[in-house]
Parts: sequence; structure tokens; C-alpha cells
Amino acid sequence: MPLPKIPTKPATLLLAEDYPKADRSKPAAVQAAKPKLSAVAEIAAEPVAKAPAKTTRAKVPAKQAALVAASPQATPAPLLSSPLVMETPVAKPSGRGKEKQPVDLEAPHPAKHKAVEMTVKSSTSRNADQTGKTKMFVLDTNVLMHDPSSLFRFEEHDVYLPMMTLEELDDHKKGMSEVARNARQVSRTLDALVGSIDDGAIENGIPLAKLGNKDAKGRLFFQTRLQNGPTLPEGLPVGKADNQILGVVRNLEAEQPGRAIVLVSKDINMRIKARALGLPAEDYFNDHVLEDSDLLYSGIVQLPDDFWNKNGKDMESWQENKNGVSSTFYRVTGPTMLTLLVNQFVYLEPKNGEAPFYGQVKQLNGKTAVIQTLRDFSHNKNNVWGVTARNREQNFALNLLMNPECDFVTLLGQAGTGKTLLALAAGLAQVLETKLYNEIIVTRVTVPVGEDIGFLPGTEEEKMGPWMGAFDDNLEVLNKSDSDGGEWGRAATQDLIRSRIKIKSLNFMRGRTFVNKFLIIDEAQNLTPKQIKTLVTRAGPGTKILCLGNIAQIDTPYLTEGSSGLTYVVDRFKGWSHSGHVTLARGERSRLADHASEVL
Repeated sequence: MPLPKIPTKPATLLLAEDYPKADRSKPAAVQAAKPKLSAVAEIAAEPVAKAPAKTTRAKVPAKQAALVAASPQATPAPLLSSPLVMETPVAKPSGRGKEKQPVDLEAPHPAKHKAVEMTVKSSTSRNADQTGKTKMFVLDTNVLMHDPSSLFRFEEHDVYLPMMTLEELDDHKKGMSEVARNARQVSRTLDALVGSIDDGAIENGIPLAKLGNKDAKGRLFFQTRLQNGPTLPEGLPVGKADNQILGVVRNLEAEQPGRAIVLVSKDINMRIKARALGLPAEDYFNDHVLEDSDLLYSGIVQLPDDFWNKNGKDMESWQENKNGVSSTFYRVTGPTMLTLLVNQFVYLEPKNGEAPFYGQVKQLNGKTAVIQTLRDFSHNKNNVWGVTARNREQNFALNLLMNPECDFVTLLGQAGTGKTLLALAAGLAQVLETKLYNEIIVTRVTVPVGEDIGFLPGTEEEKMGPWMGAFDDNLEVLNKSDSDGGEWGRAATQDLIRSRIKIKSLNFMRGRTFVNKFLIIDEAQNLTPKQIKTLVTRAGPGTKILCLGNIAQIDTPYLTEGSSGLTYVVDRFKGWSHSGHVTLARGERSRLADHASEVL
């Protein structure tokens, strides 16, 4: 590979386009005769297009790479030993192994960078897992208030509750918030465990399986006496609750030297403080549905190019007409069917110009599956309240939304993918045109992005008005599509639509039953699994529930992508014959919004 031109002035940076390109047509001997560049310079001079599409390697800025490459005294050793350069394994496109590539730490992150959820255990916990010994988990108060059932989710290991944890539970039990309800539930559970137990038996531990939780095989221990062992380092205030719990952990380590004692807390600063003092500490992992959100079920799978050749030997096909729509069904047998789920969408887009195939799995029986062709909602004749699908995923979503046999639909996607617009259009079409449902009910979590503006005046619907700006925007778009009736016609249509859309608050949902309703739950990523269970169980006969959200935008404290209620229902409902899920991938709002979502 040729060297770049020598700068004409000292400290002049070459632009990326000034680099001479390597001539691939020359023989290898001629290329090898040229002087070799350093490792960083080779990366700078290579075309960026050779990297994989999804890479975790930060790009080297063109100007900085040019400066390194142009230096005539640059050698590999000092460059790779520089504190600004590190080596990270990057998977090769061919999948044959990993190669080390230098990375500039001061370079900006890639445009589509996603924070990785790290569920790292402490070394004490890992050693106990390897030796097969049971552990004792000391629970912080925030774990119990986050998940009241956490006492029974540590399998064969023991649970220890410091006295300060009970004190903090008592402080937080007053009020009507979710935290207060969880604190009261934990107190009732502890009372049931302690009941009918002799005073002397508490020190020996209470079986956690006493209340019927067979998975909990450990014992529950309370702090029954003041700590008289080693204390925390000087300088930490003794009256602080977190420091007293840390003192209990250190005292337990001194009393039981051969036992693995691990502090479990949702408080990041608490865990950092414990690690700084040499105490093992972990996050609470049992509320995570998935360790990595990239493994979340997408509802869509691409079929291999040779799918019909491998699985179409004894294929059967027939046509059925339901609700005036004719569909073709294929009964296919093959090994690929073992990886599919009911109501999962499949597609095959040949590269030779043939027509693409879009289908949905309707039945599964071992290696045999029944696949139904989809209705094409991208064509204007199949528009839904004037809305047509602009991409493949939106077409899949509209097939779910317009299917009366599908009672529960979840739509995930970043801002601008059309979740709310598709849901509203499908709701209006089935409420006002086909009369399948009586009305549309819209609700969402009232979690502000910035500072709260305080109490809002008016009725329940008026209080929820500011939170429903997204629905108002989409209703304007849907009303503009009706241009035949003029201004008076649009005004009458808008009044009719408003009369069929009810805005409700989540605070008053408990105990209700919705019959023949089209229920839309917006911003569902901010719901806990318990809250979303409360909402979904409100469904009565003939009700369809939609959950919309973006798990990358969670505003609720203590919730992550892996523990969100939206992630929970997507994972638990997959494969049910009356539910469906689609992850919308492409933004259709505007070119400005698409570019902003990529680069910001």
C-alpha cells in the first residue's frame, strides 16, 4: 500500500480524499516491495466500507489518522503503546475468528451506540458457584421495595435482612405510591413468615418455603443482635443507613469466614462504596427478563434463500376467504419450522428480481407449519383510514392490528416509526367503519421527561390532555386525509372521532373491566411488569389491547431495558395464537427525524 504525500508545511493535516488509493490490479510482489505502514496507519488508509455493518469499533478521525500516517518516523511499537490507543477484538465478517484492531479512545462513539447492560457477579459469588456452596445474600431496602417477591427468588441460597432494612421499610410504608404498596406487601409477607415461629428459632433461620414457595429452598435470617465485630473505616458517618448495612456485611464476613456473603442493592453508589471497602456487592438480577435487549423477540424472521427447495417437497396449498379477504395457505414441512413461533412473520425477498414472499405462521406441529399470505396494506386500495404501510414492518403491524382474532398486540420501535399513527388508524377504522369495537381508550404513564410542572386543573380527561399531545398530532394527520367534505365535513368528522376516543389515567384502572374496547397503552416501556399485568387483565370479552413503546427511552427509576414491563409481555406472550409482536425498524416521520435518530 503506498504512503500518503509528505506535507508541504509542518503540522499540515491531509484530508481524507488526498490519500492515494491502493492499486489492487498490481501484482502482490510489487505491493510487498513498498514500505509497510504502522498498524494505525493501515487502518486509516483502508476504506471504511470493509468493516462489518454493525461494529463496536470507534472510527479513527480522518485528520488524526492522516497525521499518524504521514509521520515518517512512525513505528508500530510506540503507536500501539500510546495511552490513547487500545486493542479490541472485532469479529470478522466471515466469522472465522477475531482480529485485534487499534481503537482511538478519544474518537466519538459510533452513531448507533447502545449502552450494554452488564450483569456482572462479584468474584465471591462466582467462586461459590464454581464450588457449589450456598451463599447468603444481604438485601438492601430498595430491592424489597422494587420487587416485593424478591425474598423467594434466590433459589437455594439464604437471605439476610439487617435491622436497618426493616427500619427503612417502616419509613416508606405510608402513602399510596407504588413504593409504599410494595413496602406494605413486604411487611405482610415477613409477618406471615415470622408467625408461629418460636423466638429462639428465628436466630437459626426461617424456611422460605414455609408459605408454599417451593423454589425458595434457603432460609431467612434477621439481624438479632448488635454487631460487635470489626467496624467500617473512620470517616464514614455511622448514622447513615447505607453505612450501617455495610457494617453488617463486614461483620457477617468476620463471623462466618468460610461463607460467601454478598450484598444485593439496586443503588449504584451503594455497590460502588461496598466494592471500595472490599465487600462483594451485586445488582438484583432476578427482575431481568433478558440479559441483553438485543435478544428480545422481534416477531419477524427472514427465510433462507433456499427455503422452498429444502422445505417444499411435500408442500400443500389452498385458499380461504374470510371477511371478504382471500388468503393463500401453505402447509410446509422441514427443519426450519422448529425455529418458528405461532403468529411470527416470515419473509423472503429474492435478489433475482422475483416477487417477494410475506407470510405469517398460523399453526405449528413439530416440523410442519401452516403459513398464511398477508394482505398488502401498502396498496392504496387496502388503506386503513387513509393510511398505507410504507415499509415491510408497517405492513406486518397493520395485519396484526386489523386481525379480529388477535387480542393482544405489542409494537416496539424508535421515534418516528409510526406506532401511534398505525394504532389510531386501525382503531378508528374498526370503531367507526366496521363497528367491531365500541370506542377507543387511550392511556399512558405520566412520567415527565424534564421537571414536573405541578398539578393540572380540570377533570380526569382534562388532566390527561397535556400527556396526549402525540395522539392529537396523529389525529390531525388522519383528519387531513379526508378532503371531500370541506371544512364543515372535517369539523364534523373531528367531533365524531373525539366522541369515540376516551382518555383515561392509569391510576384508576384497578377493578375495571373493558368490554368491546380498543385499548391503546402508550409509552408502555415505563411500566413495571406488575403494572402492565394490572392493565392487561382489565380486558373483557371483545377487547383488543395494544402496547406501544420504545425500550431505549425509559424514564422510570430502577427500570432497565431488560426489566421493563414491555419487555416482559413481549417475551411472555410470544407464540400465543391470539397475540402478535412487531419491532418497527425504519423511521418514516421525516428525513430530519431519521437523521437525528442516527447521529444524535
